[in-house]
Amino acid sequence: MTTMDVPATAALEELRGWHTAVRAQFPIITGAPHLAYLDSAATTQKPQAVLDAVQHYLTTGNANAGRGTYTWANRTTALVEETRQRVKEFLGDPAPERSGVHFVSGATAGLRAVARDWLAGHLSDGDEIVVPLADHQANIVPWLEVRDLLARQGVRIRVRPMPYQAGSGDYDPQALAELAGPRTRFVAVTHVHHVYGGDMNVHRIRRAVGPDVPICLDAAQSVGHIPVSLADLDVDFAVFSGHKALALPGSGAVWARNARGPVFEPGGWDGSPNTTGIRSLRAAFDWLDTVGTDRVERWTTALAARLTEGLRRLPAYEVLGCRRSLAADADVQRRRGIVTFRHHAIASGDLGFALFDHGFMVRSDSLCQGSGGERQHSVRVSLHAYNAPEEIDRLLDVLASCA
Repeated sequence: MTTMDVPATAALEELRGWHTAVRAQFPIITGAPHLAYLDSAATTQKPQAVLDAVQHYLTTGNANAGRGTYTWANRTTALVEETRQRVKEFLGDPAPERSGVHFVSGATAGLRAVARDWLAGHLSDGDEIVVPLADHQANIVPWLEVRDLLARQGVRIRVRPMPYQAGSGDYDPQALAELAGPRTRFVAVTHVHHVYGGDMNVHRIRRAVGPDVPICLDAAQSVGHIPVSLADLDVDFAVFSGHKALALPGSGAVWARNARGPVFEPGGWDGSPNTTGIRSLRAAFDWLDTVGTDRVERWTTALAARLTEGLRRLPAYEVLGCRRSLAADADVQRRRGIVTFRHHAIASGDLGFALFDHGFMVRSDSLCQGSGGERQHSVRVSLHAYNAPEEIDRLLDVLASCA
């Protein structure tokens, strides 16, 4: 396959200059031009603005928050509180005066906090919760832990699997509406699927379950990758990891609407916050606002279309997820920078090693998908603003040579 076989999209041409300027801001990317980092769903690389903000904080005013009266401590306390408001602003919080933002170490810790510190306290015997068993384990295990915890206390709740549409990996809102009943107390959903790359159209979930059921959103693959507007998503919790949104590892947040059910407050002693991670999160959101998260989404979606169009022409490969979105000119194109596939004859792990020999860093395993998902391992390419069309073209050339 030659690069001429892969059609250029209007978005890639229009944003070419923007991408060149953005890519130059990632020192780890520009410092390794022979490598192509294609694993941004696992963790994103960090722009220079985030690195500079962290270094400046650590070298001019590092202190603990809420535990001192001197200048550095006061500035750090203000930083934490200001970043809470920054998170609300970045996520398009429709009622910031009522909501809460609680910093956590990542999405897994945040979802577990919602499960143990909020959900477990107001479930009764016979209640039901809906869990997306084909999504990421982080959005499955905490809810099953609550079920088991309550069972040991003599409270029996029923876990109902979220229904999916056959073949696409998307939720089935019609089936969910039929599944939900008067004992449905909670629904867990994902914003962008970490395997299929699709926007899960969460706005349909509210219509399916009604106005009173709390919904928790795993936004690990959307925050920092696409524009997120909580004003448009009538959910009660949104949880994300900072390291997947251009910030440092060990950072993340739980946003709580505090409108259905009791106010969310994490249990236990409120220990020292990860102030460095919080500083990096604020810097990442500032950077994304500057470069335009909408342009990040347009760029990565166009790159994904370039890749799926190329894979569609290689019969040795199966692309997971919605088949209608493979062509670059498809009427359905909802892969938000994530493309997952298998070779019909080569094991995914072997293919991952072979791709790294050619300079491509991809994910190749079970992708932490739950028991309701794929039974076989696969290869995932996940993209961000620093990835280039030429990397996709070279990848397709290598994949074609393996066909």
